[in-house]
Amino acid sequence: MNYDFIIVGAGSAGCVLANRLSTDPTVSVLLLEAGGPDTKLEIHIPAAYSKLNGTAVDWGFWTEPQEALNGRRMYLPRGKTLGGSSSTNAMAYVRGNREDYDDWARLGNTGWRFEDVLPYFIRSEHNEQADQLDAGYHGTGGPLNVTYAQQFLTPLAPAFLAACGEVGIPRSRDYNGASQEGAGLFQFTIKDGKRHSAATAFLKPALTRPNLTVITHALTKRVLLKNGRAFGVEFVTGKNTTQTATATREVILSAGSFQSPQLLMLSGIGPKDELTRQGIEVKHELAGVGQNLQDHLFTGVSALCSQRGTTTNYHLAPLQQVMGLAKYFTSKKGPFTSSPLEANAFLNLLDPTGRVDLQFHFAPVHMGDDYQTDLYDLATYPHTDGYTLLPTLLRPESRGYVGLRSGSVADAPVIQPNFLTTDKDRQTLIQGLRRAIDVMEADAFGPYRKRIQTPADRLSDDGLWSHILKQLETVYHPAGTCKMGTDELAVVDSDLRVQGVEGLRVVDASIMPTVVSGNTNAACIMIGEKGADLILGKKISRVENSVRSGV
Repeated sequence: MNYDFIIVGAGSAGCVLANRLSTDPTVSVLLLEAGGPDTKLEIHIPAAYSKLNGTAVDWGFWTEPQEALNGRRMYLPRGKTLGGSSSTNAMAYVRGNREDYDDWARLGNTGWRFEDVLPYFIRSEHNEQADQLDAGYHGTGGPLNVTYAQQFLTPLAPAFLAACGEVGIPRSRDYNGASQEGAGLFQFTIKDGKRHSAATAFLKPALTRPNLTVITHALTKRVLLKNGRAFGVEFVTGKNTTQTATATREVILSAGSFQSPQLLMLSGIGPKDELTRQGIEVKHELAGVGQNLQDHLFTGVSALCSQRGTTTNYHLAPLQQVMGLAKYFTSKKGPFTSSPLEANAFLNLLDPTGRVDLQFHFAPVHMGDDYQTDLYDLATYPHTDGYTLLPTLLRPESRGYVGLRSGSVADAPVIQPNFLTTDKDRQTLIQGLRRAIDVMEADAFGPYRKRIQTPADRLSDDGLWSHILKQLETVYHPAGTCKMGTDELAVVDSDLRVQGVEGLRVVDASIMPTVVSGNTNAACIMIGEKGADLILGKKISRVENSVRSGV
């Protein structure tokens, strides 16, 4: 099998690449996905998000024991299906802060300032409320649908916004616009009451093109190298049948922040000591592969609600679930059209005049007080009404790594994030938790607040830290393990080409030098958009950008 381009991984960036690269009918593209088609019903029903973790569409990774968290191992779901994690996430559309991208440029990554990447966000987007948002920041003709919740919103969401106002957090007109700071409703990748994943938005419209081949259940074993150039990949299908595909132009890894570095190392590209330990021939020594792992972390303040039927939790009871599903399938209305998240806020705890360092995720569901469940495993929560505010560490200082467990792609990589190993990370979370408690105790929640359930001790730092140790979870935003840059740990350059290897790029969240300040899926789609233009030697048209943004 010979193609111009081979893309490994049909996640957010991979689906964008498959669409954009195959637009030219003279170019042949192969897209390999280890998971299966996105046919699982729960993928497409927004509120069924909680049913996806731990299933066949989830890689189900775990961290190594975390020393700062009393040795806890933490769950790390990643999408294993067409669309990748865009088919299994909570659908929040958040671009991050303009300074995030300007920081990337200041680190030597030419072409990655906010003003450089904004046109790619705009090109992707069809925002249903663009005329109500900041002018010049949103698209109306792109393939990815973005919208506020249209069919279902609990009364707790406006209560949260009012509570933020009471404690001095202003209302945000558009957190994806001119200023990120403030509280507002989430924007979602939802269309007509259904999840709008990267597979739905970008890949499926391109599947009729004869020059695009998609192979699912294809686990890539390694990139093939000869004389310092990538010329193909080796992958496994069916009953351990190994196949080879060659690429005349480029091999592109879009396997994510855990598996893109794993594949590089399995191919002989990475830190010499790590490869030698696993008996892998060193084809190209590159010290930064797998290093610089970052992720967002959150803990929670959870309350029981005094009014029944005001939160999304009620639809989990069997009878209400049947009724909710019936309403969903007949009219695409009701709670099943919504994400488990409703609203959020961005603020700066340490410097009110500076860039945001904390995000609040607000969810109209309570978490219980047994500390036994993953925060997003909503299906396991008690069938009682409640709501939760999740203070989220946006700019972690702690750094970890991804390594090899063995020389086989069938074995999950070693994932060691080293969470909360800096004092600043710990203090930011403690102060963020205090700020979240202030919001939850505000008068706006008075009509709904039965009692705050967790943390039990809300007065002492020791009590808050004990709560964090037991409840802390990752927000499933791993980044940085094939970072873009010019220093000794850089893996790709500003054109996303692997340093020292021809014909090989990485295009996914792993290239982020620092994780963006917010949910990462929108940024991954942008990286796919810009990556496609870099590969094809194109620049986005000013005219195209102006038309899409309504300027």
